[in-house]
Amino acid sequence: MYDLTGKRVWVAGHRGMVGSAIVRRLTTEGCDVLTVDRREVDLRDQAGVLGWMCDNRPDAIFLAAAKVGGILANDSHPVDFLLDNLLIETAIISGAHQTDVEKLLFLGSSCIYPKLAPQPITEDALLTGPLESTNEWYAISKIAGIKLAQAYRRQYGRDYISAMPTNLYGPGDNFDLQSSHVMPALIRKVEAAKAGGGEVVVWGTGTPRREFLYVDDCADACVYLMKNYSGYHHVNVGTGEDITIADLTKLVMDVLEYDGPIVYDKSKPDGTPRKLMDVSRLAEIGWRASTPLRDGIAHSYAAYQTGNHR
Repeated sequence: MYDLTGKRVWVAGHRGMVGSAIVRRLTTEGCDVLTVDRREVDLRDQAGVLGWMCDNRPDAIFLAAAKVGGILANDSHPVDFLLDNLLIETAIISGAHQTDVEKLLFLGSSCIYPKLAPQPITEDALLTGPLESTNEWYAISKIAGIKLAQAYRRQYGRDYISAMPTNLYGPGDNFDLQSSHVMPALIRKVEAAKAGGGEVVVWGTGTPRREFLYVDDCADACVYLMKNYSGYHHVNVGTGEDITIADLTKLVMDVLEYDGPIVYDKSKPDGTPRKLMDVSRLAEIGWRASTPLRDGIAHSYAAYQTGNHR
């Protein structure tokens, strides 16, 4: 077990949805949480990141910093999603080695897996088939991060681990319809339809199945893995349960108390047909998600209403 008590713990990406949730979770661990604003250090700048790490000497790092977005954003800005994430990962992971950081957790994404991977997706499915084309740029950058953490473990014996969360949602999410993921987009759309008495327009056919994990559950899993896991292989983080986009839309409408019409825009892409994580490795380590989907949606909507979002 890696004890966080008294440690200097850097949460890279503390202003993002996952990073801010990890900061909240660490308040009970008795550690000194370090953060740095992007106006002070550009995390893509290797020299700047190394200089900051030399000055602040973190003992442990949660690498949650990333350029993220939905299908439209990924498809429209492939260079940004590939290059920015590669630069962030290499700067922080190599900096961790150079400053003798004790432990690092790299946070990836379930999009690393092949588009048609057998369901539920085990960690062994990595690199066994073609990626979903609409977000392959982001996926490749995350695969590179996993492999870089593994390379430092293999070559230098560094205790660097990786966690791959499923689709996340909750406080601090991005609700911009031009760049958001499906959950915040649906909440925005349902709220707007309810206000105007109109229809809820859903991208695609509504048939794809997705798994959703409340972000504070993800943060709890990350802290748990930091304390209890040290291994070469990455670990899936999810609920082990999925839902169709059509049923998710109905659930969001039920939580927001709106019973209007739903229209499926079939000119828009569905993305991966199904993406359910096999979370048996995480369960064996001793962790399971605790927030029901309905409760998580209600919490997420409340956070949106109070302005806790991007």
